[in-house]
Amino acid sequence: MAVVSVAATRDGSVAATEPITVAYGADPSQFGQLWLPIVPKSSLLPVVVLIHGGFWREEYGLDLMDPLAKDLISRGDAVWNIEYRRVGQDGGGYPGTLDDVAAAIDALQGLAPTHHLDLADVVLVGHSAGGQLSLWAAGRATLPAGAPGADPKVTPRLAIGQGPVVDLVAGDAQGLGGGAVTDFIGGTAAQFPDRYAIASPNTSSGVPLAVVRGSADDIVPAAFTLPPDQAQAAQIAVVDIPGADHFALIDPASTAWQAVITLLD
Repeated sequence: MAVVSVAATRDGSVAATEPITVAYGADPSQFGQLWLPIVPKSSLLPVVVLIHGGFWREEYGLDLMDPLAKDLISRGDAVWNIEYRRVGQDGGGYPGTLDDVAAAIDALQGLAPTHHLDLADVVLVGHSAGGQLSLWAAGRATLPAGAPGADPKVTPRLAIGQGPVVDLVAGDAQGLGGGAVTDFIGGTAAQFPDRYAIASPNTSSGVPLAVVRGSADDIVPAAFTLPPDQAQAAQIAVVDIPGADHFALIDPASTAWQAVITLLD
């Protein structure tokens, strides 16, 4: 399952790198790919967890984030690019998708000793639906006992959503992504208010949150990228990228990606 990739180092040379595929569960979608840096920043490696989007649906996979992984390892970061069960797969959607993302992040605890990962320097970066998962995962410590993702073993220092779907209730009501939110949760906000509350990102965990969004994004428009409560929304740093569409956010050559790099530093 590993894929040989090529990444350019900062001095312009080219090096081959092969991500290490690691299962964190028994399902075929419960795995991640660990990319190690070409020129490490330090003896203990900072880690960026990448969480792909695709409206939580099975037709989209972690390869969407491979270009970002290649860029990050060229900058000296380790990358944990995770897969998870998605809508249309057995166990996908609520709560399985949340359980998987939580388990994948916590799997870093087992990977850290062998690969010299710095668990005090973990950043979550997610795109689109993966942005919701990234920002949600940052607040896992606030979840009630027994909720999917509760009792985290690994806590990030920062979480970034790239055009994230944050306002799940509005996404349900307005049929965002052809009903993607409703399908992800398994019903409407009127039917399952508790599920919507659990899956919505929480800004009170103490983990800094940021949203990078494009002004030309017509797939996840800006109105969906922040909580509906203004006090909660004010807790999130927002970077607006003029003229950027939804997929410019995951183009490593874009201004939108440079904004993420700036936040990481």
